[in-house]
Amino acid sequence: MIRVGIVGASGYTGVELARLLCRHPKVRLTVATSRQHAGKLMSEVYPSLRGLVDLVCVETSGAALADKADVFFTAVPHQTAMAIVPGLLEAGKKVIDLSADFRIHSAEVYETWYQAHTAQEYLEEAVYGLPEIHRQHISSARLVANPGCYPTSVILGLAPLLKAGLIRSERIIIDSKSGTSGAGRGAQVGSLYCEVTDGFKAYKVAEHRHTPEIEQELSSLCGREVVVSFTPHLVPMSRGILSTIYADLQEGTTAAQIADTYRDHYAAETFVRLCPLGTYPATQHIRGANFCDIGFKVDARTGRVVILSAIDNLVKGAAGQAVQNLNLLCGFGESEGLLVAPLFP
Repeated sequence: MIRVGIVGASGYTGVELARLLCRHPKVRLTVATSRQHAGKLMSEVYPSLRGLVDLVCVETSGAALADKADVFFTAVPHQTAMAIVPGLLEAGKKVIDLSADFRIHSAEVYETWYQAHTAQEYLEEAVYGLPEIHRQHISSARLVANPGCYPTSVILGLAPLLKAGLIRSERIIIDSKSGTSGAGRGAQVGSLYCEVTDGFKAYKVAEHRHTPEIEQELSSLCGREVVVSFTPHLVPMSRGILSTIYADLQEGTTAAQIADTYRDHYAAETFVRLCPLGTYPATQHIRGANFCDIGFKVDARTGRVVILSAIDNLVKGAAGQAVQNLNLLCGFGESEGLLVAPLFP
């Protein structure tokens, strides 16, 4: 039985981790930190956990925190993580970081999109935690950088076709839509009920911080620099992401080749589900589960393929993927604690 801890347990990702871990057969949740709710039971903060997670949130840090678990999830904002993770690693612990602090390999690129990085010595060591792409490296890592939600949906949709050379790496356009939980639990005017309901808007147009993460991983996949146009949108639902991706086909590429490539690439993947030809993913079909559903349509008139990819941003886009990485780190079956059917309706 592996002891696990959640640093930053009071946000949506933290509670989603607790929900998944409390039913994991091979781990025991032994510590959950929260400055805001220190001294309170997690089930008091989140009544959904009543009778399932009765840990008291603590404000412990440093060596006292490191002693309480073997593997830590750091579910804290970027910049905060880079101050916490080094101490846990120095104490001999393994860390799965859900912030953006260790996803970008280049300190220069990170600082262009975020802020100064104070733990640059760990960037080269950190493994980008997308199991379907980096499984072998994750299993031997001590620091896993859990991917962002948008990049997860995008990279899984594009990876097989880029690797097979069936699409061009130039002029890729990504149009993504997310539920409001992606903005976190903190009170913000932009995510208030009256600001979101009955509305649909783009945000961070041509400047969203997930852009370099997407470009880094896609460039690695096809062996040359990839620059994408990425526009995220906010839709009036609590959770879920649907990414619609447009890419130019290489001359002569057929729908049958694309279907075969997806099928071969993801044949052994438990958490990637391919939609039957002529059908497309929808967020209501993956809600609450760790699946990524992918569908596509060849537009012969324009010589492009339209790829559609759906995930739950809090599960495969965050906590579920983190548990998937935990399973790899600890040598468990990759689907342990994660084979939950989506909620419907």
